[in-house]
Amino acid sequence: MAFKTAAPSSATLVFSTITAPIRSKVTLSALTLASSVLLASCSTTSQTTDLITVDRAQGSEENIASLTAVINANPGDPEGYNVRGSAYGRAGQFKQALDDFNRAIQLNPQFYQAYANRALVYRNMGKPVEAANDYNRAIQLNSSYDVAYIGRGNIYRQAGRNDEAFNDFNRAIQLDTTDGRAYHNRGLIYQLRGQHAQAIEDFSKAISLSPNSPEPYNGRAVSYLAMGDDENAFADINTAIAYNDKLAESWTNQGLVYETRGDRARAAKSFAHAARLDPNYQPAKDGLARTRSS
Repeated sequence: MAFKTAAPSSATLVFSTITAPIRSKVTLSALTLASSVLLASCSTTSQTTDLITVDRAQGSEENIASLTAVINANPGDPEGYNVRGSAYGRAGQFKQALDDFNRAIQLNPQFYQAYANRALVYRNMGKPVEAANDYNRAIQLNSSYDVAYIGRGNIYRQAGRNDEAFNDFNRAIQLDTTDGRAYHNRGLIYQLRGQHAQAIEDFSKAISLSPNSPEPYNGRAVSYLAMGDDENAFADINTAIAYNDKLAESWTNQGLVYETRGDRARAAKSFAHAARLDPNYQPAKDGLARTRSS
């Protein structure tokens, strides 16, 4: 499920999602689960990147034609290219999106939103260096642009530069962002540092800003588990599943709670379901191996 952000201006892409929790290395020794099972097994997704939720209708012939008509009516307006580039981006047509953002920036080199939009496309194309350069430029042009700090922070986090990532997420929060990704991502770094009380506070704030997204519920559950609170962890995990029952991570987390409670049969079922959703998700495979053989 997409992690909803605050309603952006027409100059900002609306297809970014949060799917990038950090795997902590804290053991669950406070629980009845064997200490060899790491908190890493309870994480949400392993990739640290904003992924575009593709909507092919955005790139439909009719939609692009209407946006092109706007551009043709005023070819010197960079906003038209930025809007069409956003549509191409949401449709997964990244080359066309880049062409439009390039043109928007050519027409207005101060167009900081277009730099951030192009950065997100670069990230989805696997080009973090180009993306970071664009986020840097957006911040140079507008030092109060929270979207750019969050985007750059995710690049830092993907590179393992967690202190710099933390600073960027913290800066976005200081700017009074209403984008829950800032709180969620900062919470993940608190979690990595073993500061679970602070992590829970940040995940809770992310939930208040995006209550229908499963990711912060999963993140908060991990910290609850680390603090030995399996009741609240279980409630959060089940809420995450209710919002999106296709995440292997959520079912794996559920299995771990069952496992800590000594209910290996239910744990095995949860792990097995997670493994069916994502056969390559190692924590699910490991959990199934532990519980199925018992």
